[in-house]
Amino acid sequence: MSLLYLDSLTIKEDDSNSSTENLSLEEDLDSDLEPDEKPNHKPSTTAEVYLEACRLTGVVPVSYFIRHLGTSTMDLNHHGLGPLGCKALAIALVTDMTISTLELADNHILAEGAKHLVEMLKANFTINTMDLSDNHLQSVGAECIGKMLLENISLKSLKLSGNKFTEDDAKFFADALSSNYRVKHLDLSHNAFSGRGGEHLGQMLANNEGLETLDLSWNHLRMKGAVAFSAGLKVNITLKHLDLSWNGFGNEGALAMGEALKYNNTLVHLNLNNNRITNEGVGTLCKGLEFNDTLRVLLLAYNSLTVEGALALVNVVKNSHKTALEEINICNVLVNENFVRLLELTCQEHPSLEVQYGGVGGFIAKKPPKRLDPMKVIQDYLDQRKLRLWDFFRNIDKDGTMRVPVGDFRKAVQQSSIPLDRYQIEELIQRLDRERTGMVDYRGLADTRKQMMKDHRRQLRKTESRQKKEKQKSDRILKTFQSAVEAVTPHESMVMSPGAGAKEDSSGPQHFSATPLSSWHHIVMSNSSRYSVTNLSSEHVHQPHHHLHREQQRPTSSPAMRSYSHPNLLDDSPRSGPGKTGSSAQGTHSDPEGDVGKLSAATDHLTRSRPALNKQLSAGKSKTGKVKKKKKKRVEKA
Repeated sequence: MSLLYLDSLTIKEDDSNSSTENLSLEEDLDSDLEPDEKPNHKPSTTAEVYLEACRLTGVVPVSYFIRHLGTSTMDLNHHGLGPLGCKALAIALVTDMTISTLELADNHILAEGAKHLVEMLKANFTINTMDLSDNHLQSVGAECIGKMLLENISLKSLKLSGNKFTEDDAKFFADALSSNYRVKHLDLSHNAFSGRGGEHLGQMLANNEGLETLDLSWNHLRMKGAVAFSAGLKVNITLKHLDLSWNGFGNEGALAMGEALKYNNTLVHLNLNNNRITNEGVGTLCKGLEFNDTLRVLLLAYNSLTVEGALALVNVVKNSHKTALEEINICNVLVNENFVRLLELTCQEHPSLEVQYGGVGGFIAKKPPKRLDPMKVIQDYLDQRKLRLWDFFRNIDKDGTMRVPVGDFRKAVQQSSIPLDRYQIEELIQRLDRERTGMVDYRGLADTRKQMMKDHRRQLRKTESRQKKEKQKSDRILKTFQSAVEAVTPHESMVMSPGAGAKEDSSGPQHFSATPLSSWHHIVMSNSSRYSVTNLSSEHVHQPHHHLHREQQRPTSSPAMRSYSHPNLLDDSPRSGPGKTGSSAQGTHSDPEGDVGKLSAATDHLTRSRPALNKQLSAGKSKTGKVKKKKKKRVEKA
């Protein structure tokens, strides 16, 4: 780590061998100057300090910096400073009191240059806006800036776009901004934050109380990261402008975002462009918009939306009295006349509403009505009237061979009351006369009846299975979202038995650690010292002894004392000893079979293991089986 010394304007390296190397370097650099050009006084102005620093570091001075000294904004984007040029600039800015905005995008300063700037900011409290985008800072630079944000009190806006940060680097910013409330604007776009990165950033939103603008566009949050991030957004109380475009949220992320919007009351601008959201995702998002009264701008351009999604958005504004939406961007969606009329009616009630759409010419894609199988139609017709095929065709099949001419078959079907149109009759004839012999063999109707019924049942099972899987997927997302929210808000998620006597810690909100989404629903966070995270990670939470006898007398089905068991219900490991009661950390209800048995006076556990219950149930079944056998023998004897 290098230290900036203002008096000598030299850089002292911690691992430097001796000062002789610096002297030799200065002699080499001074040898090119004329005797009258050698400095004979100590630099005093920022320009002189910068030139001397460039001389000592061996870099070419940037004339733009010297010409624009004294202005509040210093734009040095795309100047190719590199780490050494950034070092010289940092030396000059230590004592500068005029520059408040420093833009250093695309200068390839690397993590080494970031370290020099961090050292400079320890002495310079004038700079409040800094742009370090596209500088290849990577993980080392992220760690360096994260440590700086823990101490810095001057920066209000920081741009770190395109620095190749990984998802684990998000933890540096989450830890720093959980306590730094002075940063108002943060740009972390064009990085590689994904699932774990979304968890860390969700933690940051949950704990931060100062951030107003956050840009996370062009990352890889996707479903898991989107759900975790939305959980943090739900409890955030300061963020106003959020850019999440190009993150692959999908319908799952839109579902989590809709849940967050139901409770968030500060967000004003939300950008969800290019997130693979379909009409289904817009429908779940609209459920959250119905309860939101602060969001004014919603950008959903370049998603897979059609007229149905556009109509759903406008209907939310028309039917909801709480909504504050003023701008909706769906500029790639072609709408129809019905949408235009609905929008005009909505604008009469909400004059400030502006919807950007692609144009008129869209249509609502409706599947054509599925044509019924003519064989199934005939079979249903015969079943309703309790007829056989031979009964229906015996007038034209007098020989009983179940083969009739095509013309007679067509005439008989047309004259009957079977609900078949002309196309279905021709399809039926083609299927029963595949060889084009002119004779219809209607035995195929009887042969295919069972097969048709099997196919119909198989299709119904497929449809039910698909709907069930979709519902289970939505339920899992909502459960994961709620678990993440409970981890963020321990006061609301903690479930305690009455009489536990736990007192909440007044030290403020507890910061949750970013854990994998799959394990969030196994953890309930608490501020109480008795119910700490380390205690809750074990199988049971012990309660005071003087409440034991009173709670054991209650049945397990009592709402006042529901047990919350660990997911591993089949564990046979020993529980807590006498004088202690057990209660698990997970916030899900125990197995309903636990209500069958009663708590024994000899045991001190509030929960019962599943093997014991299964043993009792199996014993009960065996007894009932013996009783049935005895009754059966008595009946036989009688």
